[in-house]
Amino acid sequence: MAMSTRAVEAKASVDTVTSFFASIQDAASDPDALDFTFGNPHELALPGLTNAMRAQLEPRSVDWFAYKTNERPAQEAVAQGLRAELGLDFEPDDIAMTQGAFGAISLALALLADAGDEVVIPVPGWFCYAPMLHAVNLVPVGVALDPVDFSLDVDAIARALTPRTRLVIVNSPANPTGRVYPKETWDSLAHVLDEASARFGRRIWLVSDEPYRRIRFDGIGFTSPAGSYPWTVIDYSYGKVLLAPGQRLGYLALSPLLRTGEREELRAAFMPLQLAIGWGFPDALMQYSVPALESVSIDMAELTRKRDRLYGALRDAGYTLTRPEGTFYLWGQAPGGDGAAYCEALAARGVYLMPGTLFDQPAHFRISLTATMDMIERALPMLVEAGASA
Repeated sequence: MAMSTRAVEAKASVDTVTSFFASIQDAASDPDALDFTFGNPHELALPGLTNAMRAQLEPRSVDWFAYKTNERPAQEAVAQGLRAELGLDFEPDDIAMTQGAFGAISLALALLADAGDEVVIPVPGWFCYAPMLHAVNLVPVGVALDPVDFSLDVDAIARALTPRTRLVIVNSPANPTGRVYPKETWDSLAHVLDEASARFGRRIWLVSDEPYRRIRFDGIGFTSPAGSYPWTVIDYSYGKVLLAPGQRLGYLALSPLLRTGEREELRAAFMPLQLAIGWGFPDALMQYSVPALESVSIDMAELTRKRDRLYGALRDAGYTLTRPEGTFYLWGQAPGGDGAAYCEALAARGVYLMPGTLFDQPAHFRISLTATMDMIERALPMLVEAGASA
């Protein structure tokens, strides 16, 4: 076999996603397709994004586009934003600028885990956790969310912990369910992880995956586990709130509650490991744009209108749905109980949804709310009909 074992395992764990992606490529080029699959934009970019990038495009020195590491103005802007959002005393040196949340998670794995370590991941959860772990010889351990309301099942996480557990990944607001978890959940999880770390004689770290942190509905607040458990690192992506996933920009942040010695050790490792994993820094233009981009956001009022229109119409049509508290997704049970068959039937009519098989939930489906309102109105009659005929 030409490929490494880890490459085979990584490929196998994401084959469902890549096969689905290939199957909808015709839809991507069809102007009449109603594509509700991935969280891609369906309208031109936010003016705040293009203005911020345009303002930094003209070189101001000979090294304007030279190699960049963690640029200080970007780190300072992120630390200031985190202090305001989370009420924790982040410092610029706690921040590593990365190529989106992918880059931040890759850095976290390199910083904290060794080959063969187990990493607890949520199910349903983001479909790239497992392949990313396999690619670096880590062992994903899926733990189911609460089957009724998709809240984080702390007791189930506790049962999954072993002496080989090194990381637990949590995601709030959660993809695909849209749930936002409260501080009480983080306090309970912190107790479980601290007790297990003491029992096993090895620290279990928490990776808080927060790319949708600024996309929340109905005035729902946000609390990060970084305020409850010192051994937390936060990964973040600007691609969601800017609705520009093709412009790779994000960061990894250390909890300010971390003990000084450990905090300094990890800070010092940022740059060497970012170099080692493939120059894992954002491009110069994106880093220069960070101070301006901290205040740019998709239109939450319009996104709320889309959520309410789809959720209300499908609920009235008899669908069982989880009302999203955050993210830009709508998660529901497929009429008839077969998510793949349901999505295939709709695809034959030009409406493309994401089947729950990509999230290890074959009875479910996901709708991306990044579609336009016109797309929603055109798709709704077919969605309602598909629910009624199941």
